[in-house]
Amino acid sequence: MAVSGLIDFHTHILPEMDDGSRSVEESLEMLSLSAKQGVAKVALTPHFYADRDNPEHFLEKRQRRYEKLCASMGEGLPQIFPGAEIAYFEGLSHMKELEAFRIQGTKALLVEMPFRPWTERLVADISDLARHSGFTVVLAHIERYDNCTTERVLKSLVYEGVLMQSNANSFLRFMSKSKAFRRLDDGMVHLLGSDCHNTGSRPPNLAEAFTAIQNKQGVQAVSSLVSRGEKLFSL
Repeated sequence: MAVSGLIDFHTHILPEMDDGSRSVEESLEMLSLSAKQGVAKVALTPHFYADRDNPEHFLEKRQRRYEKLCASMGEGLPQIFPGAEIAYFEGLSHMKELEAFRIQGTKALLVEMPFRPWTERLVADISDLARHSGFTVVLAHIERYDNCTTERVLKSLVYEGVLMQSNANSFLRFMSKSKAFRRLDDGMVHLLGSDCHNTGSRPPNLAEAFTAIQNKQGVQAVSSLVSRGEKLFSL
């Protein structure tokens, strides 16, 4: 069974924004690769670092790059939705421009957590953001935080309504796939993303992960992931 109707919730396809695509041409190649894999919707989530940029400048630049990419897109490519991968910083929940950082068409905020041990204060901040902001908080590439927190903390955040996004590669690499499948089985992986940056070393590869999931856990596991993604676009 071919996998189709997929949603890539984490990409660096938007050109000339960060360490992802370097040009509109490369972005179009990446979108074409995604389309061939059955991807229907792509979240454009360039990095945002509050200590390196300000929200107004980032959002203006993102809009220019988005319009430039849209103007060059032809038929047969996935729908694209601008958003951001927001690097967590203290005070995130009080940023007045937060609404503009959500993935367009959803209430989802993709947050990259720190790569250091998470403090109780940090976890409480994310929990409060999930409970009281009206946004759906999504933690990016959850497999990268294994040395920063515990399963107990992750489960507590899920209980508060936080969603966990996993990268496709975590289901494909020998060293990580066992844990990725276990988390998926435990309800600890809610969305997938390719986290693609280019067409070479980090290309779009979402279909490979969905195929691996389908082969190991069946069609229903794939359907559940796709349905959860579609639900975010219907809120």
